[in-house]
Amino acid sequence: MAEVSAGLGTGRASVAAVLDFAWTAGEFTATEAMAGTSLTRSTTIDAIDTLLGADVLRELPNARAAGAYRSGRPARRFALAPDLGVVIGVDAGDSHLTVTVADVLDRTLVHHRTALDSSQSARARRDTILGQMTRALEEADAVRDDILAICVGVAAPVNRNGISPPHPDGFWERTNPGLAAALSDWTRVVEVKNDAQLAAIAEGSSGAAIGCRDYVALLASERFGGGVVVDGHVLHGAHGGVGEGVVFDHIIGVGSAVGLRYALQDQVRAAVDSGEIAHDTAIGRLADAEQVDPRIVLMAAASGDPDALLATARVGETLARIVGVLGSMYDPARVVVCGAVAESIEPVLAAAREVLPAQLHLPAPEILASSLGAEVVSIGAVATARRAARERAVPLLAERRLAARA
Repeated sequence: MAEVSAGLGTGRASVAAVLDFAWTAGEFTATEAMAGTSLTRSTTIDAIDTLLGADVLRELPNARAAGAYRSGRPARRFALAPDLGVVIGVDAGDSHLTVTVADVLDRTLVHHRTALDSSQSARARRDTILGQMTRALEEADAVRDDILAICVGVAAPVNRNGISPPHPDGFWERTNPGLAAALSDWTRVVEVKNDAQLAAIAEGSSGAAIGCRDYVALLASERFGGGVVVDGHVLHGAHGGVGEGVVFDHIIGVGSAVGLRYALQDQVRAAVDSGEIAHDTAIGRLADAEQVDPRIVLMAAASGDPDALLATARVGETLARIVGVLGSMYDPARVVVCGAVAESIEPVLAAAREVLPAQLHLPAPEILASSLGAEVVSIGAVATARRAARERAVPLLAERRLAARA
């Protein structure tokens, strides 16, 4: 509410209160707004009229005109204007790019997921991201002036100004190639965030952590990285590095931040090399492939294949050590394993649950698989863009319109 009030200026608290109420109210009457904001009736009506004048609220046909009224004077009904603008959510992963254009409430207008060349230079990557965003905006029949807020998720720590710190191999600078600056002339409200933090926002708003105040969203497909929520707040850090996976390079029994798909591959190959899995079995033959498809191993484990269960049990032990570290550091009630691999990861989670209690002294967190799949970061980016529109962009839009009419 404080940010909304700031956007509308001094003396606009009642207008801010009604605007904040309108976001979740759907259609509403002045009486309902008065009850929801604890304002007086006259103050509520004045605030509604102000927002109508700014074209932020629209008055709906009354109940008699809509054919739903029987007797007496029909109450005026209002709702947020449907054409306030659009938001853009982007998941710019190392090897994929998802761009979503949506309205400010609940409708997706355009959604595209494409492969990215992970060997691209920073400049080429930036051009690709901006080009895909431009095409998506055009497909949504929108222009830059329609954009209220943008949120981009990247596989790197990001500070509060949208800038990633230097990486020894240049990975973070390439993953986040100056996106905050590149998008600064697209709209006033641009947020660049770490992808795991956006996954945490997605899980808290529409996934396995709804109603939970202490949890970690563990991105686990390509590389491990955690979005950490404590007491209902997403933890950030000075450089946006809370939950950064490099810590797992130094954990005995983990030794690397590479994700579950590679961990499964390594365990299959190691078991074949040691003779624990025969080379001529269904799982053993996978070791000859350039890459071991984790879905095949996981599906085989789910059906009871002993070789696949051996590999998933060992990966489960690794995951338990990771969750044990997170549990000791942040004391979460839940750890939600996220990413494309989560869809079929249950055999690994079952093995991890068996050994997790021995990894920490605190009560072991619940380990769950995300239901949001490969779209988890994209969902978090759109949710964050919508929140930024609600708290910052639309109040600023209302302020500008009101000033223009003064």
